[in-house]
Order: sequence, then structure tokens, then C-alpha cells
Amino acid sequence: MHLRRLLEELVQGKLSIDEAEKRLRLLSYEELRHSMLDLNREARAGAPEAVLAEHKSTPALVEIAETMLEAKGRCILTRLREEQLAELERRFRGMAKVEAYPEARMMVLRSPGADPPSTGGRVGVVCAGTSDIPVAREAEVTAREMGCRVWFFSDVGVAGLHRLLPVMEKLARADPDAVVVAAGMEGALPGVVAGLVDVPVIGLPVSTGYGLRGRGETALFTMLHSCSPGIAVVNIDNGFGAGVLAGLIANRAARFREKP
Repeated sequence: MHLRRLLEELVQGKLSIDEAEKRLRLLSYEELRHSMLDLNREARAGAPEAVLAEHKSTPALVEIAETMLEAKGRCILTRLREEQLAELERRFRGMAKVEAYPEARMMVLRSPGADPPSTGGRVGVVCAGTSDIPVAREAEVTAREMGCRVWFFSDVGVAGLHRLLPVMEKLARADPDAVVVAAGMEGALPGVVAGLVDVPVIGLPVSTGYGLRGRGETALFTMLHSCSPGIAVVNIDNGFGAGVLAGLIANRAARFREKP
């Protein structure tokens, strides 16, 4: 439905204000030379719009970031190369608050006052080995940008399973609404964690490993075939998707906690 027709129906009383608001959320986007930015994704779907930097030129990223900052006061960029991180930091220094996360290959640009409000959602992020940290950090930053409090634990893989016990004690005290578990190699850790917690576990397979199916495929298959119930699995190295899923679960749980 075009914007003019929507406004006409609102004036004619054919649409309520609530119905018009829902339809406006579907119409809100910004068309650039090579991009169509979904400016109202967070209001509509609960997850922020993020810019995948992979295979994009730095000038294109600058154009997108400037548009996002002007329209929403924040721009989240993922999968940035080292030189892109440096160039964007130089370009936006003094124009916006620049939060660089080199380990996660992410950057958040924000205008003053555009920090995400705390939702009360609680998320745990656990990764098996230190090689899995970059992808797990992507999930952590994403969940934080959705207003969640995040607890992060690393290097607790099944090759030394005793290391997991103190982490599970800390997770129990944090009482998260969802837990992201990142693992490469054979990808067994999410199934173990799912057998020890009473909240949804998001399995995040990571492309660390070697040999047959050693670029995350084995980890993905293991998580999909886990006999532990309560696991949802995202694609290989999809830290952003895992963070969004955890954030959506946690934020919905937080809203119900607030109700009398």
C-alpha cells in the first residue's frame, strides 16, 4: 500500500491509528544507490538493522552509516575488515560516538543519547575454545545492542569438561533467559550445556577445525543431531543471528517479568 493511500484511508476513518502505525512500519525504508535500508526493522521485528560489511566498499559503508545515523541515531556494522574499522573510525571521529569491537569485527556508531535502553533481558554467551571467541563476541555485542545484559565465558570446551562446572554455577546465579553456545571442531558443547540449563540454548557452530568437514560443517551437524532437547541452531559463524535470537527470547521474557 502506498503512503498516500494509507493516509487517505486514515483520514476517511477506514483505518485506525494503530492499524496505520503497523502499516507505516512496513513502509519505512531508505533507498540508496545500492542499498535499501530497513529503517524500522527494530520497531517492527524487535531486532536492529545491521549492515553486513563483507564485500562492500568503504565508501558504500560510509554512505549507509551516514544515512542510518541521521535517520535512527545508530548504525551497527558487522564483518568489518581491519582496514575498514580503521577508516570508519577516522571518518566518523568527532561526528558520532565510535564503538569499535575488533575481536568481533564489529563497530557501532551512535549519536548522543542513542544508547540502547536496558530491557531487563539476560543472555549468557559461552564459547568452547579461544578460536571461537570472535564469532561468540559478535553474538555478545548484538545482544547488548538489543538492550540485554550479557555474561560471557570462554575456553570451556569438552576437551576439559571440568572447566564448565564453575561456569555453570555463574550462569545459574545470573539466571539468563537464553544461552548462546559457540563451538567449532566437533561442536559438542551446546548439547552438554542444554542438558544442564532450563532455558533455550542457541547452538552457534564455528568454522574452526580441520580434516573432513572441518570448517564448521561437523559442528553444525553435531548440534542439529544433538539428543539434548531445547536447542535451536543457527548457521555456521552466524554470531549476529545467534545474538538476535537470544535477544528476542530474553526481551520477551523480561516483558513478562515486568507484568504484575
